Amino acid sequence: MAEVLVVVDHVDGAVRKPTLELLTLARRIGEPSAVFLGKGSENAQAVLAEYGAAKVYVVDAAELDDYLVVPKADALTQIAQASSPAAILVTSSSEGKEIAARVAVRLGSGLITDATDVAADGTATQSVFAASYVVAAKVTHGTPVITVKPNAAAPEAAPAAGAVENVAVTFSDLSKAPKVTGVVPREKSGRPELTEAAIVVSGGRGVGGPEGFATIEALADALGVGHRQLKVVMQRGSLAGPGRAPN
Repeated sequence: MAEVLVVVDHVDGAVRKPTLELLTLARRIGEPSAVFLGKGSENAQAVLAEYGAAKVYVVDAAELDDYLVVPKADALTQIAQASSPAAILVTSSSEGKEIAARVAVRLGSGLITDATDVAADGTATQSVFAASYVVAAKVTHGTPVITVKPNAAAPEAAPAAGAVENVAVTFSDLSKAPKVTGVVPREKSGRPELTEAAIVVSGGRGVGGPEGFATIEALADALGVGHRQLKVVMQRGSLAGPGRAPN
């Protein structure tokens, strides 16, 4: 059975839910192999194996933390060239889509972004034109590189070996151009990340202003699903009235 590479979305080794969804989808196509880029892989190996990763490629290099995006594209490209996977699945985040695009160009492969489902033959479902249409797309050249939106599938456990393979990567000079000079942790609200939420409550101009957003918070709490499953979002610029510039 052909390998399907799944790039692990994590924070210091804590695996995010979209990765478990990707592993579940990858099993439709072939045998999932997780690609863990960065530090903390020892914290992720058990959960990756639990959700179907037969192999876990680990790249732990300073370049992944010291420079933006390109070192991750270097690592994923070299792993793909060595393993010849049936497909590569990446979370549809801003970083994930940039990595996927760079890897697709380097491999000479087709790229599909923001998929909402992936079939066994690699056909991806996309919601396009503000969700006015649902289309099916399939890569016809090279290794399919597909970014998948969070909450596209329900994670399903399927215990596998999770054999760890440490990979040495050669980083290009280009990868060392945009350097990370500082990191500021994002303030936590007590609610989950948008990609982790089962229910999202969104508010805009109808609440009258930022002070009215307490009503949306109260509605979210009244739904009774708990902060771990629910996310409140204020739509950026939606509170702008006549003569006011969006925030």
